[in-house]
Amino acid sequence: MPIKFRQRKSFGPLKFNFTQSGLSSWGIKIGPWSWNSRTRKNSVDLPGPLSWRQR
Repeated sequence: MPIKFRQRKSFGPLKFNFTQSGLSSWGIKIGPWSWNSRTRKNSVDLPGPLSWRQR
């Protein structure tokens, strides 16, 4: 099983995800709302263990 490199860097509300080949995706999180560049989906954190995600 090969070892894989993954790293996440945060700069305020921006989150960058890196792999061995470079930048894999980025996202933004403002309060309970977030968006991901790879999936292009919105999600909202709801009270308790619940959350909503766009299909």
